[in-house]
Amino acid sequence: MLEAIASQDLWIWHAFYGMAGANNDINVLDNSPLFDDLLDDLAPVVPYVVNGVQYRNGYYLADGIYPEWASFVKSFTVATDPKHTYFKQRQESARKDVERAFGVLQGRWGLIQQPARAYEVNTLRRIMYAGIIMHNMILEDQNMSVVDWKHVYSNPARSLQTVWIDRCQTQRRKAKELRDKDTHISLQQNLMNHIWREVEEASEED
Repeated sequence: MLEAIASQDLWIWHAFYGMAGANNDINVLDNSPLFDDLLDDLAPVVPYVVNGVQYRNGYYLADGIYPEWASFVKSFTVATDPKHTYFKQRQESARKDVERAFGVLQGRWGLIQQPARAYEVNTLRRIMYAGIIMHNMILEDQNMSVVDWKHVYSNPARSLQTVWIDRCQTQRRKAKELRDKDTHISLQQNLMNHIWREVEEASEED
């Protein structure tokens, strides 16, 4: 299974590949290094304001199986009114960027499309990561990347814990922030209100 995070420009920001057997997204997430830098307080701070409320950490669009964490924005299972319906459509539409990125990846590197049982796991992992790296290199060479990744990762680490107990305390604090359901609900509601305001403003102009 491949766990990947892609943006609208098809840039693949994160990839975790190689878990064997019957796994779902939660099993993969539990073994993924996706939030390691965040838990160690080494991830860059990316503050932003949505609907007048400021948030400190970025977020990922995810489907319904993922937990209600502060870093995940999920759609609604049932849309009860036009506002919820519009948010559900926009969220699910944006999530297709990952599928588009993987489709381009397969189109460029036919080896990824082929049957893979003859390969060892480590060989498969190297093939997948090599394809992703070259995919991003092509985007960068063609100036198709929206974000300057060098700028994103230029921030130095804010805290380098040298004592084990300090590192444990930091991870407990960051894990609590990461799994904050209230932040998850707040971000979801504020994003919904933010994009719904665009619909209202467009209606007023008409």
